[in-house]
Amino acid sequence: MGQKVNPISWRIKVNGEWRSKWFGRRKFSDLLIEDFRIRKYISEEFKVAGIANVLIDRDANKITVTIKSARPGVIIGKSGIGAIKIKDGVEKIIKNSKVKINIEEVKNPDTVASIIAQNIALQLEKRMPFRRAMKQAVEKAQQSGISGIKISISGRLNGAEIARQEKVTFGLVPLSTIKAVIDYAYSIAKTTYGVIGIKVWVYKGINKTNPLSE
Repeated sequence: MGQKVNPISWRIKVNGEWRSKWFGRRKFSDLLIEDFRIRKYISEEFKVAGIANVLIDRDANKITVTIKSARPGVIIGKSGIGAIKIKDGVEKIIKNSKVKINIEEVKNPDTVASIIAQNIALQLEKRMPFRRAMKQAVEKAQQSGISGIKISISGRLNGAEIARQEKVTFGLVPLSTIKAVIDYAYSIAKTTYGVIGIKVWVYKGINKTNPLSE
C-alpha cells in the first residue's frame, strides 16, 4: 500500500509536519480553498525561488504565512518589494484578516523533494534532455548525504509521439516503512509537446525519536 498513497499524509503522525494549522469547523471548506489559492499564488509568482514549503497558521484575526525557500532573496526582492507584494496578494485572497509573512532559507535544497521536482521541471521547459536532468538531480542529492532517492517522469519525453514513464533510483526508498522519513513532491513541466509530470521521493533515514514510530 505504500506505493499507492501519498507518502507525506500516510506518515503525518510519525514524522510529518502539518502545513496548515487552524481549526474551522463551519468554514472548513472556505479556509481550505483559501490555503490552496495562497499556495498557488506564491508558487506561480516565484517559480525560480525554489520554494520548498508554504506553512499557513491562523488564529481569530491573523494569518501567518511562512515561506521556506532555497533563494529567499528572490522572494524578498530589492528593499523588500517582493515581500510586500506577497502580503498584498494574500490580503486580496483572505480579505478579513491581518497578514504576517515570514521567509526562511532552506539550508540544504538538494535534499528537498519539492525543490528537486521544480528544478527538473524548469530544466525540461528549457529543453534539457530528461535523462540529463534526472541524473544531475540524483548526483546532487547523493552528494548531500541522503539515504535514497527515486525520480519518476512521465509524458511525451523528448517529443515522442507515445507517452511513457522513465524512472531513476539511488539507494533505498522504503515506501512501505511508516517510520521511514520520506519527502515527496510532484511538479509539472509545460513543454511544447505537452505536460510532463515529475514525482520525487527522498529517503532521509529512520525516525527513532518519535514514540509512534516504534
